[in-house]
Amino acid sequence: MLEDIQINANALSLRKQLGEDAYSPIDIFTVIGSIDDLTLVYYPLGKRISGMCSRDKDNSIIVVNSDQTYGRQRFTAAHELCHIYFHEDLRKVVCPAAFDEKDPAEIEANKFASYFLAPYESLREFLDKRIQKKGEISLKNVVQIEQYYGLSRQATLIRLIREGYISESKASEMQSGVTKSARELGYDVSLYKSSSEEKKAITLGKYVKLAELLKESEVISEGLYEQYLLDAFRSDIVYGTTEDEERYD
Repeated sequence: MLEDIQINANALSLRKQLGEDAYSPIDIFTVIGSIDDLTLVYYPLGKRISGMCSRDKDNSIIVVNSDQTYGRQRFTAAHELCHIYFHEDLRKVVCPAAFDEKDPAEIEANKFASYFLAPYESLREFLDKRIQKKGEISLKNVVQIEQYYGLSRQATLIRLIREGYISESKASEMQSGVTKSARELGYDVSLYKSSSEEKKAITLGKYVKLAELLKESEVISEGLYEQYLLDAFRSDIVYGTTEDEERYD
């Protein structure tokens, strides 16, 4: 398995490849939407699976468990990017919800996700200059970090323990009351909630664009086009929604 310094370097390399800098928080789902050959699927996968991915020569698919919190979904998406871009021998991967401490590929992908969302130097600078913390950090500081980088509480604490910013015993005290702690500090708590009903099952990216292209090129019929979209949970495109009425702000 790669050393942490190389995993961080890989995360920075991919951020650069996708047009992002090495310090700023990243809107990972917008970034994924810019990848031409990638399809993103939100779907409720139950409690044991956080996500999965599949890759062949021309296509990549990432599936994110929409029942998990938004913070965990962001982490899962970054985790799957590691498999797709850096694990060439893995063509199809199902990733468990529990942080796997035995599988080298899963350990590496978890570290990659953490560094992709919060690069090593970026987090250190945030702690030194924004929080100006010298000793062990507080619950308030943890909330500040997870809100700034869009990390789940679990991912935040694991990262801080690994880099020596907080002890395991102190971190264990911060594992409950997650939403409450953020709300009381005046933060929006959407980071700690699962997807809305409209986004529980939906497909975005290449699959949808390809279906549209096939229809416009008359390679498939209107009926088959609609069936493809319905199979991808896109009844909103087939039947339309009230939001389709154009308005200008």
